Amino acid sequence: MTLEQMVGDIANYVREDHSADYRLMIGTDSHTKQGTHMVTAIIIQRVGRGARYFYRHSKHLSMRSLRQKLFYETSLSLEVVFALRDKLARSFLAGLRMEIHVDAGYVGPTRELIREVVGMVVANGLVAQVKPYSFAASAVANKYTK
Repeated sequence: MTLEQMVGDIANYVREDHSADYRLMIGTDSHTKQGTHMVTAIIIQRVGRGARYFYRHSKHLSMRSLRQKLFYETSLSLEVVFALRDKLARSFLAGLRMEIHVDAGYVGPTRELIREVVGMVVANGLVAQVKPYSFAASAVANKYTK
């Protein structure tokens, strides 16, 4: 599915119920085994009434450093947001609330990196969510990394 087709699907989903509140969430997760497999999930949520999601796979050279993987995951999510912003700006979806879901949490080894990756997201004018609220990365994208 192309970016244009995905934006069209998102627009059709929003048209089904204009009065609902929507959130667009983007998150990336990875799994390293014979290279690093990254999955970026794009979720359009009709708050309180379901959601639809899309995802894309990408393969990269092995990344063993947790820091490198987390920053690269966040960069891929930002890349998708910028591409979506450009397409959405030309439609009635321009004001859609966007969030980046970072695959880091306050428990575990990623806790030391939260400030840096959240700062990276916020510096780009976006809302950042971390675990346990970063389900686009930690649940949806994670499901397709294996």
